Amino acid sequence: MNLILSDRPFDIPVDKHTTEFIDLSRLKISNCIGCFGCWTKTPGKCVIRDDAVKVYPKIAASDRVLYISKVKYGSYDTVMKTMLERAIPVQQAFIRLLHGETHHVQRAVAAKRATIIGYGDISDEEKEIFTQLIGRNAKNMCFEQYRVIFSQENELDQVVRKEVLSWGK
Repeated sequence: MNLILSDRPFDIPVDKHTTEFIDLSRLKISNCIGCFGCWTKTPGKCVIRDDAVKVYPKIAASDRVLYISKVKYGSYDTVMKTMLERAIPVQQAFIRLLHGETHHVQRAVAAKRATIIGYGDISDEEKEIFTQLIGRNAKNMCFEQYRVIFSQENELDQVVRKEVLSWGK
């Protein structure tokens, strides 16, 4: 399954049998409250009942993901960051060693090919910080391979369309 998570709406052609597009800006997603109920009270399920509970299982099951987010201060913008933080139920409280580092054990998370498109008026320093962040996240998000693309906001539609169309090749 292919999954596109975006912080804004797009009108892009997708094969609805193989790809799901989720516009996070249209969903109600609360902030993680750090209660760890998803690890202790309801393992694998967030105790907050909002739209995030429909999204994080799709993140876990997808083998290809495209994240589209405005870059703010070298990180994801608020709506994407909030969703990714709310995806913690796909991890367990247990720790494993991965490439000499400690990381959480995943709950049936598919290995992923990931593309992250960061857009906006981004300085070189922010691009470097964002790229490092994605590299660190890749280990926790089961990215087998990933790439980061930067785009100006006025070119974003074309960049996203080109990426999605390349999936059919």
